[in-house]
Amino acid sequence: MTLVDPGAVGAAEHVLGAAECAAVAARAAVLVDREALERGGQGTTTMLWRNAVSEAWLNTWWEPRDSGFHDHDGSSGGVFVLEGTVTSEALVVAGERRAIEYHEGDTFSFEGDAIHRVDHLRGAVTLHVYSPPLRSIGHFELLNGELRRSPSSPDEVSPASAELTAALDTR
Repeated sequence: MTLVDPGAVGAAEHVLGAAECAAVAARAAVLVDREALERGGQGTTTMLWRNAVSEAWLNTWWEPRDSGFHDHDGSSGGVFVLEGTVTSEALVVAGERRAIEYHEGDTFSFEGDAIHRVDHLRGAVTLHVYSPPLRSIGHFELLNGELRRSPSSPDEVSPASAELTAALDTR
């Protein structure tokens, strides 16, 4: 089901780089009817399109939601914040943690080989564009002190990385 025409926002011709994904997310966000969003429960993820070169998801998080550290299996991504606040944090193992806060109207992007997490505060609404389309998502966690990756389907909600995040907090 296509809820947004990817051709109308420049996401149907070629595989997009990270910055292009963010620009497409901003263009697609204009087409979202925010008044029509169902605002009950924990929140939802809704696919807006998937074609040969990209896909997009509208995420509504009415309760706080930490994506945990994950990768996108080679797909670059861009995010537009329609409402609320999110933080994006790359996995940094040498040096200080660097979580960057984004607010309504902001965009950010990440390369296809990045490991990151996105922390959605209560009421965050974001539009995510990935290119090429997601094959899988790898979730990262510590198991007996070792970093492990667990692949999952791209339409599964990412679990928080509680042990990994706690270990990063104690450095």
